[in-house]
Amino acid sequence: MALGWTALFFGLGLAAAKLTGDIETDVDEGHDWDIFNINDAAGLDLLDGDIEQDEKSTRNSILGDQYRWPTTIPYYLEDSLEMNAKGVILKAFDQYRLKTCIDFTPWSGEENYISVYKGSGCFSSVGNQHVGKQRLSIGSNCDRLGTVEHEFLHALGFWHEQSRADRDDYVNIVWDHIQPDKKHNFKTYDDTLSSALGVPYDYGSVMHYSKTSFNVGSEPSIVPRIPHFMDVIGQRMGFSASDLTKVNRLYRCTKSSTFVDSCDFELENICGMIQGPGEAKWEKRSSVSGGPPTDFSNMGQCEGKGFFMHFSTASAAPGGRALLESRWLYPKPGAQCLQFFLHNSGAADDVLNVWVREDDLVNPKLKLFKSISGGVMGSWELHNINLNVTRKARVVFEGVRGTGPSTGGFSLDDINLSSSKCPQHIWHIRNITRLLATTPNGEKVYSPRFLSPAGYSFQVGVYINGRSGRPGYLATYFYLTSGPNDHGLKWPCPWQQVTMALMDQQSDIRQQINMHRMVTTDPHKMLTDGTEYYWDDPRKVGYKVTASDGSFYYRGPGTGTSSFLTHSRLKSRNFIKGDDAFFLFSLEDISHLLESWPLVRTAVQAEDSLVKAADQGAPRGAAGNPAAVTAVVGCVAAMAVLVVSMVMARNAWEKRRRRESDEVVIIQDMPWFIEEPPTKDLASVFTTP
Repeated sequence: MALGWTALFFGLGLAAAKLTGDIETDVDEGHDWDIFNINDAAGLDLLDGDIEQDEKSTRNSILGDQYRWPTTIPYYLEDSLEMNAKGVILKAFDQYRLKTCIDFTPWSGEENYISVYKGSGCFSSVGNQHVGKQRLSIGSNCDRLGTVEHEFLHALGFWHEQSRADRDDYVNIVWDHIQPDKKHNFKTYDDTLSSALGVPYDYGSVMHYSKTSFNVGSEPSIVPRIPHFMDVIGQRMGFSASDLTKVNRLYRCTKSSTFVDSCDFELENICGMIQGPGEAKWEKRSSVSGGPPTDFSNMGQCEGKGFFMHFSTASAAPGGRALLESRWLYPKPGAQCLQFFLHNSGAADDVLNVWVREDDLVNPKLKLFKSISGGVMGSWELHNINLNVTRKARVVFEGVRGTGPSTGGFSLDDINLSSSKCPQHIWHIRNITRLLATTPNGEKVYSPRFLSPAGYSFQVGVYINGRSGRPGYLATYFYLTSGPNDHGLKWPCPWQQVTMALMDQQSDIRQQINMHRMVTTDPHKMLTDGTEYYWDDPRKVGYKVTASDGSFYYRGPGTGTSSFLTHSRLKSRNFIKGDDAFFLFSLEDISHLLESWPLVRTAVQAEDSLVKAADQGAPRGAAGNPAAVTAVVGCVAAMAVLVVSMVMARNAWEKRRRRESDEVVIIQDMPWFIEEPPTKDLASVFTTP
């Protein structure tokens, strides 16, 4: 079938592909720059490297409720922002919603709000300054998820971690290794200005300087007293657990905005799950003969821990069913993402059905969202299922025995539910330790090809041991590839943002620090020779790739980063578990972000300015003139109506934007497409979702 649609391309009259190999653009230009490198290169001299203050303000701090924002923060995205940055900012907001009670809403006239713009670097004020429009800069090269989270943590009221009063108990500042005019950036703030909120010093905080911040030459400026943390400080992947604890304490959060539930089956009550009727049951196990030897959460590393739920199809009669039903859950109406790990050691025709039972007293019924049968057997596999629940509900896992021979059954572990959309695709990389040891520098492996909801075909390439000349890094690049829908798509590909995330395989989704990078297709970008558009049809600007089965496709130019993640960070946390790694991909249309956001003035601002104008224009004695007073009052009332109308227009625009972002082309599932191994010699590495 792959040969059928690729052969069809020859009848479309397109010019032959121009390239003979990968062309790649590095968005970081070969640098692994931190926030402070970016700001220094821009010639900025800010407090602590990225904190903005005007001349009239005193040093603000996280002490004092006057610096707190409401838990729902109004924001505005200015036109100066790059498109990719806009998408990254919205992704960062999703992380705040998932892991804290902080939410963000488009500004609709509130007195104080955060206005995000493209300045000459990455910087913010600390806390709510009550200045009305409080600006926060996400400039060039600041469009990384961890960087955006960092700057908004400043806005929420947080200083850098190494500014704590107890800093010197945990790190040594090597003053001789710091640029003389940058030493002021290493001041600490005592308990009259700042509070650690009772949280221990956190080497892994996204708010910590890196070991080379403001250094001279290549020597470190900060040395942890515990050497293990030398390559930990300065991470810009995302919130640490302590970062989240501090946010939740400062803002008195009792629950996060979009998190619903997480279960690793370590507790005796199995997370409040209940068994269905019938003789066949799910069992809590730590290992299964013929099935998984360990759970997924702990991989057998903790004695006395490490459990999962198992339905034995080997012992069940054909047609036997076992139901495992969650407690009542309360997701927000709309999209939800159910994520879990499944180990299938049953028969090829055994089936796992995933149902949802909504609380509907009038017509209670189960709704089937996915049936899983066959596929990859004998290993823990990640599954994401998009749900659409409007009221409280239970998630039901139903195992059904087939008729084929079974040596095990279905095993479930690490279940997470959140009120958000799932990543669109999963790439499971096996034996990554061997790949790290044997893959030459400058050689990459390719993911299978995937289809976006809009119909674009794409692929990701990973340099396991870095691009040539940059060993010690994972490098990731995104490519458009030829696909079955190309004749009906817009070219050059307009404003599609890819999210490439390496999954931190923590059991609880709130504790995951996934490593993200986003790239957006700019339809105006040209190849270096200026003759073709960079994101044009891959059959026009790409080159021919022959797969192991003899079929072929075209791969266009790529864009990504040569400094996605250092090997030292790769081996930290749980990016690798059981010698496996998981990449999560989504390709989404963000063209709605091209629209200028409607400007809305607060009612207070509108009334004040109008009254001032009336005062200035009124003749002397007008204050005592009833007609003049009536005219001013009438004008104020009219302005108030105008403001309300503008707010309503702004809300309508936002609703339309969300509705448009959900309207996608429905593409029929084509397993033959995503399963096609992209290269002959690396085909054994690839796994399809």
